[in-house]
Amino acid sequence: MNKTKKTIILDGLEEPITSESQTTRTIERNQEDEDYVPVILKRSDEALRHPDDTLEQAILEGIEQHKRPILSLYLSAIAAGLILGFTGMSVALVSQLFPGEEQWILNRIVVALVYPLGFIICIMSGTQLFTEHTATAVYPVLDRKVHLKSLFILWVVVMCGNITGTFLSSLLIYFSDSVILGTAGFISVSDHLLSFSFGEVLMSAILAGWLMAQAGWLVLATPHASSQIVCVYIVTFIIGLGGLHHSIAGSAEIFSGIFHSDTPNYIGAFSFLISALLGNLIGGSFFVGVLNYGHIKKTQ
Repeated sequence: MNKTKKTIILDGLEEPITSESQTTRTIERNQEDEDYVPVILKRSDEALRHPDDTLEQAILEGIEQHKRPILSLYLSAIAAGLILGFTGMSVALVSQLFPGEEQWILNRIVVALVYPLGFIICIMSGTQLFTEHTATAVYPVLDRKVHLKSLFILWVVVMCGNITGTFLSSLLIYFSDSVILGTAGFISVSDHLLSFSFGEVLMSAILAGWLMAQAGWLVLATPHASSQIVCVYIVTFIIGLGGLHHSIAGSAEIFSGIFHSDTPNYIGAFSFLISALLGNLIGGSFFVGVLNYGHIKKTQ
């Protein structure tokens, strides 16, 4: 009986394949399908992470931040502050589209639309933003893997780096105002921020810090880059829509207002920065860091 033959070339050698051998392989595959249940495996980096996994990732990332050299943290924080200067510029420009108290809701909406842009660039570039990492840096401390002293040092270094960055970017934007043409917007936004009391800014900043730290958590929980961008945009859009006070973006707006104003309010600017930083710190570290760690650890 003649058998049908085929020839394949493997590494330059000819090997005959008969219909009998093909039938044998088919039988083996059928047997495997009967013995084993087919399973479709989904890559873990393409799925929404479980809160336990997100917390573990947050702890590991926090430990990595604590281990970074101070100079590295500081330079990364400066980069983040420089980027957020563009948030201040964008807000100042669009805030002039609907001037006047009677159109405040339209003004708030257009500001909220552009407010997230600098944050998206900042967070997706991996630079150190104070309000995003207030909670991330807390998790290793709560897990007793890092000392409290290291937490305070990290906060101070990142905070100072961010403020340095916003100062420099605001200065560069000031010298470029002949092209940008945003003087009226910078002064208007700065005066608006300085019109609130210390307590009002503090409470507003707690809410903003809460949301920003939540954005950092969502970035860890949603692996896709596009999903992360959407999460950051939604959170920062809410901050802009509510007119809540973000210490770093607010510092860029305050510095620009000082540079462009003929009568800068230095005391008011200092008071704003202190209250906004303190509020963001409380909102991020407690309402996200402590609460997330507590409720997830209790369910494990």
